[in-house]
Amino acid sequence: MARLEDMPEVERRHLMSKACLPLPGEPFVYGPPLAERRVAIVTTAGLHRRDQPAFLLGDTGYRVISGDVAGRDLVMSHTSVNFDRTGFQQDSNVVFPIDRLRELEADGTIGSIARYHYALMGALWEPPEIEATARTIAGFLKQDQVDAALLVPV
Repeated sequence: MARLEDMPEVERRHLMSKACLPLPGEPFVYGPPLAERRVAIVTTAGLHRRDQPAFLLGDTGYRVISGDVAGRDLVMSHTSVNFDRTGFQQDSNVVFPIDRLRELEADGTIGSIARYHYALMGALWEPPEIEATARTIAGFLKQDQVDAALLVPV
């Protein structure tokens, strides 16, 4: 995984200049402190376990990934030819940071990790086409008492 402290100064400054600025206003929802939150991952990297079906071109479905999965048990079937898979091949946490969540849970930064996480294939669909899938996943997150989702777009 690339770390800012390992990058040349010019690249570090360039990346930091792109950092998101805080949004004005108040949050529209409130929740418990981070140390009490249950966190799930939702990624559009087209990930799935080896025993699950691959994503197809324009697929608006999702795959459920259990919270005890090992990164080496995940495969990527993202259909975009423009997506560089090198980072995933070196460290699955680039697109599915489950090991980082485990570290945050162990040190008390977050309350717990969700029992299930969700992967979509983020290519060749428009927001209206994915709405039914998003609502289904939101329902599953609610059932799992998730109150924070780590959205990992690719």
